[in-house]
Amino acid sequence: MQWRYATKKYDATKKVSQADVDKIVEAIRLTPTSSGLQQFRLLVITNQEVKNQIVPIAFGQQIVADCSHLLVFAAWDRYTEERIVSMYDYITVERDQPADRFNAYTERLKAKYLPQEAEENFIHTARQAYIGLGLAMAQAAELKVDSTPMEGFDNDKLDELLGLPAKGLKSVLLLPLGYRDEAGDWLLKMKKVRKPTDEFLTEIK
Repeated sequence: MQWRYATKKYDATKKVSQADVDKIVEAIRLTPTSSGLQQFRLLVITNQEVKNQIVPIAFGQQIVADCSHLLVFAAWDRYTEERIVSMYDYITVERDQPADRFNAYTERLKAKYLPQEAEENFIHTARQAYIGLGLAMAQAAELKVDSTPMEGFDNDKLDELLGLPAKGLKSVLLLPLGYRDEAGDWLLKMKKVRKPTDEFLTEIK
């Protein structure tokens, strides 16, 4: 965690190996989510033309084009009965449980989420994506792969470009992956600054 930082300039000539990308994707896939519903999906973009198209959507941030792989975290636009039931049908089969094992629980989930407005639903599903982002950055750092968490982009335009509305998804976060430009990244040699532990931590014993 001392090694990693929000990389500001990538070496466009260096590519992350498929093996390392697979490990990062798997860390994201295994992310814990509320009620185990996996309320977000991941897109991995290597197509250079698509990455170039995203640069203006990301307010001109060139790292989107120069990175090796661009990860897009996209969450459910809202909860639906089908999404809840489908996941628990899958869990039932995978865990070899009786068909009605989770019926009472799924009814509680439907009673909680389905009456909510779509925006309230999305606030909750989007939070799950942030958990995946944290695990992705930690796994990338362990592999000495650089990353940059990004909220600075036009979500609606990105959704349109990637066809997310048709999938019932809305973009939440971008995470470029790659390798730092040692000579060109102004932030690389800057000291990592965090509040000291005695200010950050409260222990209740």
